[in-house]
Amino acid sequence: MSLWFSHPLFIPSLIVGLTVLLWATSLLPEFIAALLFFTAAMMAKIAPPDVIFGGFASSAFWLVFSGFVLGVAIRKTGLADRAARALSVRLTDSWPQMVASVVLLSYALAFVMPSNMGRIALLMPIVAAMAARAGIHEGTRAWYGLALAVGFGTFQLSATILPANVPNLVMSGAAEGSYGIHLNYLPYLLLHTPVLGWLKGALLVGLICWLFPGKPTPPKALAPLAPMSADEKRLAWLLAVVLTLWVTESWHGIGPAWTGLAAACVTLLPRVGFISGEEFASGVNFRTCLYVAGILGLAITVTQTGIGDAVGQALLRVMPLDPERPFTSFLALSGITTVLNFIMTANGVPALYTTFAQSFADATGFPLLSVIMVQVLGYSTPLLPYQASPIVVAMGLGKVPAKAGMKLCLALALATYLLLLPLDYLWFSVLGRL
Repeated sequence: MSLWFSHPLFIPSLIVGLTVLLWATSLLPEFIAALLFFTAAMMAKIAPPDVIFGGFASSAFWLVFSGFVLGVAIRKTGLADRAARALSVRLTDSWPQMVASVVLLSYALAFVMPSNMGRIALLMPIVAAMAARAGIHEGTRAWYGLALAVGFGTFQLSATILPANVPNLVMSGAAEGSYGIHLNYLPYLLLHTPVLGWLKGALLVGLICWLFPGKPTPPKALAPLAPMSADEKRLAWLLAVVLTLWVTESWHGIGPAWTGLAAACVTLLPRVGFISGEEFASGVNFRTCLYVAGILGLAITVTQTGIGDAVGQALLRVMPLDPERPFTSFLALSGITTVLNFIMTANGVPALYTTFAQSFADATGFPLLSVIMVQVLGYSTPLLPYQASPIVVAMGLGKVPAKAGMKLCLALALATYLLLLPLDYLWFSVLGRL
């Protein structure tokens, strides 16, 4: 026992384990747990300051920050309301069409608005107004389906777009901090969109229509849209430039975080930008920014202290990872992320899994980058709502009972693992990633 307490990894593992426990159980707000991690890690000197606070230097942290700033500007100018209303016109003629339009809108906004929480906060009142015009009222099964379409479409489908949700950014930051691997926007989109975007979106629409049936009535004619204001036009051009730079990153070499940060700076400039200092202070969620920095700092610390290697070796002994059985190995890696999802929730899974990736790559014979990419299916497919905080937020805003959210979670997870996981394996193989 005394040897165990004297092990050099005991104190680092204790601090990391307690931090993970606080995040998993929500005994304290997530940002306070992150601050406690910084404090304990520095006081115990488990790693140098540049490692513990490495999350603040990560591109993922700054992409989260810039996403909040751009989200405030999009909502203030009315550009998001205009886009959502334009996309929803004549999309309520049938229930499948209405559900599909909400899922598509949730997915489409992820390309221009990186914040999951921001998209949900924006979309929920718009979808509620659209539902009311179609005769679907809050508290009905049909309304639960639309509210869940916002939450699931926003979180699960946005996993196919690199800068569009927190777990992706955590994975990107962990890969960069641990291995020096920089993920590119377009190759990431090509790898995940066909299966986890298009096919999963179709599954989501079908399951919602089956589990939460509805019958919309034709809405009344809407008043014509007013002409775009000068601010809306300027912001639309700015977002178009940002999206173009994100898509062409492999050509110019400037990461999404830095183009996003440049756009955020423009929106904050006096007389040139779109939001004031007060709106910046009230609209940017610094709690989430601290939480992301804590997760990234923990991921780098786990790698640098050797905890990742130790846990990776333990998992290697129990998981069926074998170069001679690639599909079984692919299934096992997805299973690891599913198990971690119960403990850490989706935001925390990439922080730990990515640090084990080199050991997994050695055991499976898969390329390191492919091993890192396999986890996307697992953390984007929660078995229970609490594992994905955006889904919980959407359920809260829509007053959806826990039973309804759990039903859709389990149904979509079952369909994903039975149908989409084999197709994902085939798509990885077609692209030469395995």
